[in-house]
Amino acid sequence: MARYKLHCIGAPVAALALALLFALPMAVGLTGTAMAQGALTKTQSDALNAYNDAVKNFEAVLGQRRAQINSKQPLPNLPGQALYLARNKMLSAYKDLTDAMPSKIGGPNKYEIPPAYFNVATEPLLDEYRKLFDVMQAPPASAQKSDTPFKDVVDLGTAIARAKGLDAVNAEAAGRISLGLFFAETNGNQTIGNARSNKYKGSLQTGTSEDLNGRRKWAAIKPSIEAFDPALILRDDKEEARAGNMDHRFNHWTSVRDALMNAHAEVFPQVPAIVKTLPDPIDQMKLFELIQIIPSPTKSALKSGNLLNYRISDPRIMGFLRNNSVFTFGQADRARTSATMREILDAMWLFNAKFEQALARFKEIKAGQKV
Repeated sequence: MARYKLHCIGAPVAALALALLFALPMAVGLTGTAMAQGALTKTQSDALNAYNDAVKNFEAVLGQRRAQINSKQPLPNLPGQALYLARNKMLSAYKDLTDAMPSKIGGPNKYEIPPAYFNVATEPLLDEYRKLFDVMQAPPASAQKSDTPFKDVVDLGTAIARAKGLDAVNAEAAGRISLGLFFAETNGNQTIGNARSNKYKGSLQTGTSEDLNGRRKWAAIKPSIEAFDPALILRDDKEEARAGNMDHRFNHWTSVRDALMNAHAEVFPQVPAIVKTLPDPIDQMKLFELIQIIPSPTKSALKSGNLLNYRISDPRIMGFLRNNSVFTFGQADRARTSATMREILDAMWLFNAKFEQALARFKEIKAGQKV
């Protein structure tokens, strides 16, 4: 599938796709007969019915949005929100079901979602979910892509970290973490919109004020980078001229640069300590993604001297986490009123596959195989 172009499938294929989509309840729903090894309790029966209803609702929302796109109908404001909520409801209902009937926890799935939260038979629904978001969040026609998008992120993150005083090894870690942020925010897609927000746009999903703040910070640090990497600054000058007066979030280079300077550059000096505390590269990426989601509490945790045991209990912050798929799924998770940073990192399992993709791309870049 082309990444930067909108594609609508033709009418016969669209009809087939919709027919298959609406046929899925028979394939992915669970029946009392199939589930039962004896009579179900009321709790189990209620959980089963809630799950089947959630699957049907998710299918219906997916089908409605696909039909609107294929027929070129106007989409509602924030067209991805209904899909996101329906997906969450399905995952939540399945977790409630497996809590009521642990024997129904199935096998692994390609999305690396813990099996207690996800019925592998519903993979086609998540496939369609991803495809719809690719269409709804496609970059505007005026967006300026890069031919080396992954390398750009690594180069910028590494250079900024060096300017912040890191040695080569830790600056490389900062570049790797930066690539993780790119995948966390956009699945590695450049200069995209946002189907769930009218505020956040671009390769690292920033608002206009955040982008402007990053540009100001970049102007201050740029001379020090030029001293050790003049080639990068030549590239930067070209991208600045290319972007001109357009929204800098829709030029991949400036979008990444400004986002890193806005939120993450000030934390880069702590990378050596972070790597020591969190030796797993995916945990490192998760921590920096939390700077994107809940910046103040994450920075407070870093300053506490006891990062992993730092506890967050502010209901507003817990709400921000839930809105970003952390402690979102199932009654037990949503009932949590507090969590340590270690627990939060562990609960960010929906990011795992994205960060693994980032690590794979990073290794290819270091080997000279990917740009």
